[in-house]
Amino acid sequence: MVSRISELVLNCSAPELLAGFWSGVLGYVELGREDGAIEIGPADAGFGGLQPTIILSPSSNPPTGRLPLHVDVNPVDRDQGAELERLLALGARPADVGQTGGEQWHVLADPEGNEFCLLRRRLDPCPDAGG
Repeated sequence: MVSRISELVLNCSAPELLAGFWSGVLGYVELGREDGAIEIGPADAGFGGLQPTIILSPSSNPPTGRLPLHVDVNPVDRDQGAELERLLALGARPADVGQTGGEQWHVLADPEGNEFCLLRRRLDPCPDAGG
């Protein structure tokens, strides 16, 4: 037996704002609310599905400095340039972590400054074998 990731929890000062942002980025929907936290995930799978859900948990102590973990996202229905434009329109902003300019990915930050990368390779929109 092994374990797998079922949820990612992001402590944040504005769960509503980040739930909207990440739902827009990933095509997720709100799955539930509890004690100020908002859980988002795939509409057709929800908790326990192949993709982990994300819990935006309210915190008055946001982290300072770079987080030791970041998210990578890949476009599924457009090229990287078009996806970059879409993410910027949703509220992402470019982030400088010391890139040289020759990278094949874009480093971005969500509305609270959490860094994530937009990778170049287009992925199948459905990660399971069932299509």
